[in-house]
Order: sequence, then C-alpha cells, then structure tokens
Amino acid sequence: MPGIVKILVFSASAATYLFVMSKLLGKKQIAQLDVIDYMLGIAVSSIAAEWAIDSGNAPFYHYLTAMTFFFVVNLVIIYLERKGRRLKKFIKGVPLMVIYEGKVNYKALKKSKMDINDLMSKARSKGYFDLGKIEYAVFENSGALSVMSKSEHAALPFYLVDDGQIIHSSLRTLGRDKVWLFEKLGIHTRRELKNIILAIYDRNTDKFNISTKNEQY
Repeated sequence: MPGIVKILVFSASAATYLFVMSKLLGKKQIAQLDVIDYMLGIAVSSIAAEWAIDSGNAPFYHYLTAMTFFFVVNLVIIYLERKGRRLKKFIKGVPLMVIYEGKVNYKALKKSKMDINDLMSKARSKGYFDLGKIEYAVFENSGALSVMSKSEHAALPFYLVDDGQIIHSSLRTLGRDKVWLFEKLGIHTRRELKNIILAIYDRNTDKFNISTKNEQY
C-alpha cells in the first residue's frame, strides 16, 4: 500500500510540474494540442515507455496506477471546465487576437510567446505572404493561426454567450451591459441563460444567431 501511495504522490507532482512547464513554454511549443492534452500525452507516453523497457524492478500495477491517475486527472479537468468559464480560461487559456483591424497587436503577440517572425512564418503557412492583407488573425489554443483577409472581411462577429456563460470582454468591447444582452436575447433569468449554448451578435445587422439546448434536429 505505501508503494501505491508513493506512485500517486509522484504522479501528482509530475502532473503539476508538467502543467506549469507547459504554461511557461506557451502555445508555440504545443503545436496542435492544448496545454492539458500536451501535458497528459507526455506523461502517459513516458509511463508507457518506462513500462515497456522496465527490467522487472517495479510491479506492473505501479505503471497501471500511474497511468490511471492521469486518466482520472483528465476526466476531472473536463468536469471542472464545464463548471465555469473562468476556470476553463485558466486551464485551457484563451485565443489571442494577434492582428486586429489590420494592425499587429503587440501585447497579444507577446502573451502568445511569439515574435513578429514567428507570426510571419505562421501567416505564410496559411498562404499569406503579406501581413498587410490580413484583417484579423487569431492565435488559437491549439497553436494554429486562424486568418480573415481584408478581401473577405465583412464584420467580426461577437460571441456574447458561450455554454450559458456571458463573455463579458465582448460586451465591454461593444460598450453594452448584461441588461442590454438579456433584453436582446429575450430572457429574464440566469436559468434561461444557462439554456443558451451560443449567442453570436452581428453589429452590422443588430441581430443574434442563438443556439439553445432544447433545439432538436
């Protein structure tokens, strides 16, 4: 039993260390994975590799215990993410608008752990050799760059509700408040808000595209 406890303690320490290091390295190092997937992938792969080359010094159930621990960690993280947007933001991070209305957003670029050459390289991989042709560029949690060119630009949509949670940063950008949002959505209570999966606002038309949990297709 003490051996199992030791494995769990070491696994918890490794999970914490990998999470911190992955956050410090930034999205640039993660490629197409988010921080948690990157961390858990490394941890489980390392355990499996160690198990594969083990000379018989440790019982097999030690490795099973360690890998099961990381599997449970993943399930707990998924559950916690669904409990609140702030917690999900801390764990997964948020997409960063590195180019906004044709201008490079230096603050977002710095936060993404990229420099201008990295941004130019990612833009070229999307087929944009001239940053001046890009209206908006978002550095996603996966490490990918999403681009909207000036030629295809109409208006950037505002995501105001995500899985029953108000996106206050978008409301502030619009210069609106919760009272205005509730009125536009035609709701009055937080319970009604929880029923909304996604609410996207088009400023040009002053209309919403709303998806709810009770819609059936």
